Amino acid sequence: MKGKNTQSTSRTRPKGATDLKQLRALRDTDIDFADIPKLGKSFWKAARLVMPAPKDRLTIRIDHDVVQWLKKNGRGYQTRINAILRSYMEAQTE
Repeated sequence: MKGKNTQSTSRTRPKGATDLKQLRALRDTDIDFADIPKLGKSFWKAARLVMPAPKDRLTIRIDHDVVQWLKKNGRGYQTRINAILRSYMEAQTE
């Protein structure tokens, strides 16, 4: 099959999925780092570790249609619920 395009298409993997087999086959010398700026010592002096705030695990009951609406955009619906609640909370505390 000489000359045939062997790249993955949307028919062989979901849109947005990473082709891990192709990534694993890359050698370090094949990676173009030209657009990544060098980080000097001053960057690391000013850098600080920021840990995410812990989250509470809880069980809530939400209407089925609301859950379906949140899930229709794919993964991360619980994060979206949190963002909606946070936005409402912040609007109430102003």
